Amino acid sequence: MAIIEGFKIKNYRSLRNIEIGKMWNTRNEPLTPLTAVIGKNGVGKSSLFDAFGFLADCLRYGVEDACDMGGRGGIKKIRSLGVSEPIEISVYYRQDGNSRPITFELAIDSDQDGRPYVKSERLRQRRKGQDRGRPFSFLILENGEGYVWKGEANGIVEQEGTSIKNIPETSETEKIKLQDPRKLGLATLGALVQHPRISAFTQFIEGWYLSYFSPDAARSLPLAGPQRHLNKHGDNLGNVVQYLEREHKEKLNLILANISKKIPGIQVIKTERALDDRLLLCFNEKGFIDPFYAQQMSDGTLKLFSYLLLLFDPNPPPFICIEEPENGLYHKLLEIFAAELREHATGTKGGSGGTQIFLTTHQPYLIDAMKPEEVWILEKQDDGFSTISRASDNELIRNLVDEGLLLGSLWYSDYIDART
Repeated sequence: MAIIEGFKIKNYRSLRNIEIGKMWNTRNEPLTPLTAVIGKNGVGKSSLFDAFGFLADCLRYGVEDACDMGGRGGIKKIRSLGVSEPIEISVYYRQDGNSRPITFELAIDSDQDGRPYVKSERLRQRRKGQDRGRPFSFLILENGEGYVWKGEANGIVEQEGTSIKNIPETSETEKIKLQDPRKLGLATLGALVQHPRISAFTQFIEGWYLSYFSPDAARSLPLAGPQRHLNKHGDNLGNVVQYLEREHKEKLNLILANISKKIPGIQVIKTERALDDRLLLCFNEKGFIDPFYAQQMSDGTLKLFSYLLLLFDPNPPPFICIEEPENGLYHKLLEIFAAELREHATGTKGGSGGTQIFLTTHQPYLIDAMKPEEVWILEKQDDGFSTISRASDNELIRNLVDEGLLLGSLWYSDYIDART
């Protein structure tokens, strides 16, 4: 499975300069398949969550639309306060466990009219047998112009100050110029078979699932029609069940049997088509003959059902990002939910695992089920910008957890905030 081993964000809201996990020029431990970020209100957890969505939106819609979407308010609002440097996002990832890691680097600035554009875009990868030194770049774009290397093994060794002006043209290079500097080169080059590394990375980002789940949206009555995957708001929940009923009946029965064990009282979940072709999602509970519909179910039940359905997708997304999944859930279900997340993230769920999962949370009960290496602590400093650290980097925390103390309990007592 493809996995993000590290990422770096600069000048994005309160995230002036944070780095999580391993990058090409560090020796840090890579991110775990299941990662949780904790912190007080206002420290930047939502900004961290949104940075992933911002990168995905930049790829799909271009940087100008991405800056305006989702209430972001334009580049002036999302660039760190008092900062004039570009917004920078770097992702260090592997396409699978045996592949050489790739680094994607993106810098977004504003022109003289205040409109955002792609200042630079770069993809790097070490060649076979190379385990140190500066990676070879196989895509270099500056202000919409640059070079791309064909195939899976080519690139240029860069020195400090390398730019498109001093790159020699060879039979391996292709000079390109984008028509619109507000669009990513990935969006164009990723569709070409001549560039398999770029195509694989583009598909990886396009496959991300960032949850903006809304119980009210899940209670809507969509028109009948099977759909393969849950959308980010969850308003096609019934359509996904309908698709599984049609295409993966046996799989659906196993999914529902598993889910019913985790949602107390639920025995059967199915869909019904209304006379006007709208789709009803039905839940049969113990002790009741007539079904309940999604419109009558609690927020927590709908949320847990949606998340579990997402995890059991026959073709799950490679990366799932969820902000505060605990909202509306009974606290005793959180440990079960965390165990389910880990099984899917580590691939121990037969046939449907291998999805990297990234969470932000306020809930100690959820963190109780996590390991120190899976938890990152985001804190706001006196200058208004945030810093981040891994819980396992603190020897005292590691020792306390080894002695049997729960990580969430340490956080609840302000022990982590006071000593990290």
